[in-house]
Amino acid sequence: MRLIVRYHGRVQGVGFRATVRSIARGQPVTGFVRNEPDGTVCMEAQGSPGAIDAVRAEVRGAMTGFITREEANETAEITGESGFFIAR
Repeated sequence: MRLIVRYHGRVQGVGFRATVRSIARGQPVTGFVRNEPDGTVCMEAQGSPGAIDAVRAEVRGAMTGFITREEANETAEITGESGFFIAR
C-alpha cells in the first residue's frame, strides 16, 4: 500500500519534516516527506496498512498543535524504493 498524506496547518518551519522522517524510519515503511509551495507538507509512505497507520498516528501525536487538517489518498506503489527521506 502507498498513501499520499497532505498535512495542513502550521506545518512548515517547525521541524515537521524531520519529525516525520524520524517517526517513519522507526517503522517498516519507505517514501518521503516534503514542503509544498502552498504551505502544506506532503508525505508519501509505502508499507503495510498497519505500519502506515502507526506512522500517521505518531505524527498526529507528536505534532498535535500544528496540524489542522490531514488528507490521505491511496496511490500506486513504487517498486524498488528503499528508505525514507526528506525531499527538497
